[in-house]
Amino acid sequence: MASTMKFMCLVGLVVLVSILGLQNVDAAGECGKSSPDNEAMKMIPCAEAAQDENAPVSAACCTQVRQIGHNPSCLCAVMLSNTAKSSGIKPEIAITIPKRCNIANRPIGYKCGAYTLP
Repeated sequence: MASTMKFMCLVGLVVLVSILGLQNVDAAGECGKSSPDNEAMKMIPCAEAAQDENAPVSAACCTQVRQIGHNPSCLCAVMLSNTAKSSGIKPEIAITIPKRCNIANRPIGYKCGAYTLP
C-alpha cells in the first residue's frame, strides 16, 4: 500500500512538472520561445567587448548583435540577464556594442533598464 502511494505521488509530480514545463515552452517572452539567458549564451563572442569599452568588437559579436537586435526588447533582456551579469558583463558598456558594430538601423534612444542605446 505504501509503495502504491509513493508511486502515485511520483506520477503526480511528473505530470505537474510536465504541465508546467509545457506552459513555459509555449510562452513567448522578450526573445520569443527562448529565454534571455539562453540567448545570452549566443553572445559569447561579445564577452570582452561588453566588459571593456576600448576592446575591439569582433565580427562574430556584431553578427549575433544584428540577429538578436532585430528585437530590441530581446537584446535588452539579454544584456540584463542573469547569465550576462554572472559573466561579468557591464550593461553600461554592452549597450554600446550595436553602435560600435556600426549597425545603422539600431534602436537609438531605446531604454534598456537604466540605460539608453546610443
